[in-house]
Amino acid sequence: MRSVKIIGAGLAGSEAAYQLAKRGIHVTLYEMRPKKTTPAHSSGLFGELVCSNSLRSDQLKNAVGVMKEEMRLLDSLIMKAADKTRLEAGGALAVDREQFADYITNVLKNHKNVAIVEEEATEIPKDSPVIVASGPLTSDALFSSVQAHTDEDSLFFFDAVAPIVTKDSIDFSIAYFKNRYEEGEGHYINCPMDKNQYDRFYRTLITSPTVNVRDFEDQVFEACMPVETMAKRGRDTLRFGPLKPVGLEKDSEHKPHAVVQLRKDDARGNLYNLVGFQTHLTFPAQRNLLRMIPGLENVEIVRYGVMHRNTFLNAPKHLHATYQSKHCADVFFAGQITGVEGYVESAASGIVAGVNMARRLTGKSMLRFPKTTVIGAQADYIASANPKRFQPMNANFGLHPELGLKLPKRKRKEAYAERAIDAMKAFRSEIDA
Repeated sequence: MRSVKIIGAGLAGSEAAYQLAKRGIHVTLYEMRPKKTTPAHSSGLFGELVCSNSLRSDQLKNAVGVMKEEMRLLDSLIMKAADKTRLEAGGALAVDREQFADYITNVLKNHKNVAIVEEEATEIPKDSPVIVASGPLTSDALFSSVQAHTDEDSLFFFDAVAPIVTKDSIDFSIAYFKNRYEEGEGHYINCPMDKNQYDRFYRTLITSPTVNVRDFEDQVFEACMPVETMAKRGRDTLRFGPLKPVGLEKDSEHKPHAVVQLRKDDARGNLYNLVGFQTHLTFPAQRNLLRMIPGLENVEIVRYGVMHRNTFLNAPKHLHATYQSKHCADVFFAGQITGVEGYVESAASGIVAGVNMARRLTGKSMLRFPKTTVIGAQADYIASANPKRFQPMNANFGLHPELGLKLPKRKRKEAYAERAIDAMKAFRSEIDA
């Protein structure tokens, strides 16, 4: 039987394993957790979400929403898990993170074509085809092997994880449920601040002590920037970002100066995370800061924000749009190590790597996904971006070929979405041809 090794059972590695296994390829999946953990993980489950529990927008007016629909068309394991364990979160796709990871773990551990090895893979094997999906927390030993494979220093950036609190400890005489711009009770908990409260909060935030992140702090990726770093860009930066009050008024008589939002983090609704509050403040500083937020004066913090290292390749120099290495045809990469950014984007790269590894092992030519699809546009970006300025990128319609016609902005998004989904539906027949 044809076989392949996959290093890492995160979102990308799990998705790649599933895509290969269902095509009759035997997979040996290496995952070092729980024997050896990372600063961000808390379990040995596959597909553990270490940052937010939201997979972002599920609407087709948004590129990541279209990407999810493309993945559903391709029988994505990650989307099956997400749809099975989803929580109410307005237009976003949020999940119960434990149930989500449980689903992925059970599918792979019970698949006849998947063998699990619970130990650290310390190097890229030379005796087997391999997909390296070790994620943004690649161990030092494996990272050294990746460096040797690429023959250059890789890039670094830092990710920050938002705190999680208990719902029962929130003061609902102050806080209230509402989704932005929507009437009636929503899914987000809102903590409003007046000007004086915001000013005190802001001064505390920008002067609070942080953990020592040495030289990496200035390489934080924009989409996961610590709240304190964002705040230092200007007093009102947060008010135009994660603390934007517009559309979150409790009623016509209450116009908040800023609003802190919390999003459900588990299916039972007992835990909530602070939206946009990724941070590397020290734990005592976090506790002090959060209890300055109206409604959170006596909040119980069940998980503090933490800072951890992320790594990614200079992908345009080292990867094809199939996620195959330019240095060795039997080596593929997938996930955030390739320079894609985000849960959904990572899992989507696992589909492309898995499909193309299966084709290689069965003697078929590599497939480049259409650039008009969100998955294909992402793959094209990591392979063709300027290597001198390469940075991680979320899914967005700006990566897509022009439509070739003039439309208002709202209509353009609809047109991009329709074109992408139609293209993926047509492309499905080529994948296993």
